[in-house]
Amino acid sequence: MSAKIITPEDLNEFKNELLENIKSLMNHQTGKVAKKWIKSTEVKEFLGISNGTLQNLRINGTIPYTKVGGVIYYDLQEIEKVLENNRVNNNF
Repeated sequence: MSAKIITPEDLNEFKNELLENIKSLMNHQTGKVAKKWIKSTEVKEFLGISNGTLQNLRINGTIPYTKVGGVIYYDLQEIEKVLENNRVNNNF
């Protein structure tokens, strides 16, 4: 099995595809009430990340959250803002 090298361009392309998919999913929610607060499982599915990655994003302050009882909630607009703020525009 050969190893594949992932370049910064590959990562940028992946990020752009992910953002487009997120926008597309949000545009197809017509008829549904948009949620303001979502739980960890929804955030992991939304971003395609693991439990550990989500925990690291919380710990290092990348993604803001609110904890009520034992349940952690995330503001969907804040997550989208984090994605936009971390956008990398490489113009080659």
